[in-house]
Amino acid sequence: MTFWNSYKALSPLYKAGFGVGLLAWGYIGLQMTPKTEETLGLVPSEQDLAAIEKYKPKIMVIDRNEFSSSKDDK
Repeated sequence: MTFWNSYKALSPLYKAGFGVGLLAWGYIGLQMTPKTEETLGLVPSEQDLAAIEKYKPKIMVIDRNEFSSSKDDK
């Protein structure tokens, strides 16, 4: 029996409990990760953050009105 079939066979109450449990697990993980990283000494250095910044995508905002007016001028 696959996991999906096992899940479908559960009663609605157990399905809701399973979903709430997953949400709680995720929330606890998000809240505990920064504290755990600090405790274990896994906080990134300034050099690491600069290296990450180099690979982040650059977003350029183009005003739609300026683009369309320069297109109409030609």
